[in-house]
Amino acid sequence: MSFPSFRLDGQVALVTGGNRGLGALGARAFAAAGADVVIAARDLALSERMAEELRATGRRALALEADVADRASVDVMAARALEAFGRVDILFNNAGVMASKTAIELEEADWHQVMDVSATGTWLCCKALAPQMLARGSGRIVNMASILADRGIPNRAPYCAAKAAVANLTRALAVEFGPKGVTVNAVAPTVFVTDLNRHLIEKLPQVYGSVLSRMPLGRLGQPEDLAGALVFLASPAAAFITGQILHVDGGFSAT
Repeated sequence: MSFPSFRLDGQVALVTGGNRGLGALGARAFAAAGADVVIAARDLALSERMAEELRATGRRALALEADVADRASVDVMAARALEAFGRVDILFNNAGVMASKTAIELEEADWHQVMDVSATGTWLCCKALAPQMLARGSGRIVNMASILADRGIPNRAPYCAAKAAVANLTRALAVEFGPKGVTVNAVAPTVFVTDLNRHLIEKLPQVYGSVLSRMPLGRLGQPEDLAGALVFLASPAAAFITGQILHVDGGFSAT
């Protein structure tokens, strides 16, 4: 028998929030596996630097300014990506924000911002880019969920709610898109150390220490720990996998 490939040669991946943190990791991972990459985020200058980095590896890369919480912005993003590359084979809905306040301290604006970017933004990007996948009969959508999609912690109410929405949206879209050859899955990371949260981890050791104490592998995640899961779900090797929430959490969810 022949074994399926984990390569992404000849494919085009679009990564929202792809200019830093785990989004940048995803962009680099897809490029390393052979894909051309569209970096879509609000900071165009930072996205262009990310695109230049990928071009230096021999991949084609395009930086686009996009606000995933704004439908018009998402529609323009999709149109420009399709104009440049002719297709988008892989959509990694990574963009997200967090509000670190108690449920009582939260303002409505805080709640809406988190929900609009993480949950509504994921749906809007699927709405804009899934049609061309469905028409072609193939495509991979990978959403960014979290270990907090099915558990709660203090001071993260909208984030927990948004990631739960992303997880179940993933399942619903998998059922809807599956008959036409498009898979929809999500990754659910634990705490990963990136440039975005490194200072918080150092500042709040008691908070992150409680997460670490439940990690059978005994450490927090590093960006490269997520790369294999993303490439796998985007690759031909995951052709028969859809509607799944893959925990990349050092064993946290097993405890």
